[in-house]
Amino acid sequence: MSLRFTERSRDKSTYARTGILEVGGQTIETPIFMPVGTRGSVKSLNSEDILELEYQLILANTYHLYLKPGTDVLDSFHGLKSFMSYGRALLTDSGGFQVFSLASLFKFEEDGVRFQSHIDGSYHKFTPASVIGVQRSIGSDIMMVLDDCAPFGSNLARLELALDRTHRWAKESWEVWQKNPNGQNLFPIVQGGVNESLRKRSLDFLQEIPFPGIAIGGLSVGEPRPEYIRILESMAPYLDSSRPRYLMGVGTVVDILDGVRNGIDMFDCVLPTRNARNGQVFTSYGKLNLRNETHRLSENPIDPECGCKVCKTYSLGYLRHLHKVKELTAFSLSTYHNLYFMKEFMQKLRNSIEKGEFDSFSMHWKNLFGSKNY
Repeated sequence: MSLRFTERSRDKSTYARTGILEVGGQTIETPIFMPVGTRGSVKSLNSEDILELEYQLILANTYHLYLKPGTDVLDSFHGLKSFMSYGRALLTDSGGFQVFSLASLFKFEEDGVRFQSHIDGSYHKFTPASVIGVQRSIGSDIMMVLDDCAPFGSNLARLELALDRTHRWAKESWEVWQKNPNGQNLFPIVQGGVNESLRKRSLDFLQEIPFPGIAIGGLSVGEPRPEYIRILESMAPYLDSSRPRYLMGVGTVVDILDGVRNGIDMFDCVLPTRNARNGQVFTSYGKLNLRNETHRLSENPIDPECGCKVCKTYSLGYLRHLHKVKELTAFSLSTYHNLYFMKEFMQKLRNSIEKGEFDSFSMHWKNLFGSKNY
């Protein structure tokens, strides 16, 4: 096993904690936010940008990379890291979320899922073993098992079925992985919808198997916010402290704060990069829409308190102009700033835990990025 996690400090009044995650030759402080590089690229940035931003762990997508460029290309380049000239740690999902998000193209079978490509309509099949095989070709340091993420609003029978599939496939994935770990790590995915009993059952079952970490899926998929928080709170007391915990697909400032409060160590989300491409950037005083008319003549940076190269170099007036005329540079500059913001925010969050100031830190940022401002 090539992953090691060490808890460093814990908040006295919540389950928030800091730690050190050693994986892929990297020593990573947690809690951590991971940028999403779905197809082998964080949209609008290059690998040098990611290295310059000092991100040590990013995410890529098994389903999309399987379809293009395909495992033959990935094998020829000896994995995605070499292909994209990125030398740090890499996590891949299993394609299970695409089964959820592209449901009309997928059909469950006893041993996996059959699906049509959203690109050309060709037919393919994922099984627990084949998904690990694809992630072998990608060369990710942390792989995910194939799972069944039942949509929000599913009845109990559908949730039970999803749990049975998820657990059966996790056990099969474990057995396949154990035959040849190959320096890679495998996380199972806790499911159960917004049913506390099923979540507890899933957590108990998966934590009995000595996976090096644990992932939580099926949240932030359309459920009301109080339900999201309730499920996180119900699981927090039962999370194994010796393993890193990864909350999949979650990455707003407010959601990260609630996740950390309940013991989560790892987050990923497309929101900082997607919003940047739509002209929304994050600042020390809340969100900001770069396309607003009020910025037309502004010589100020996005955020006077930000140390990123975008804020040091470019004015709001210029960035607004780039977005209004749809220059591609607008995407890269805004994305760079947002990922710099997320990196700095996570560092401040870790500091607040270690100083015993997490509650006040959380309240401050929720006031800035809460439902009325986000």
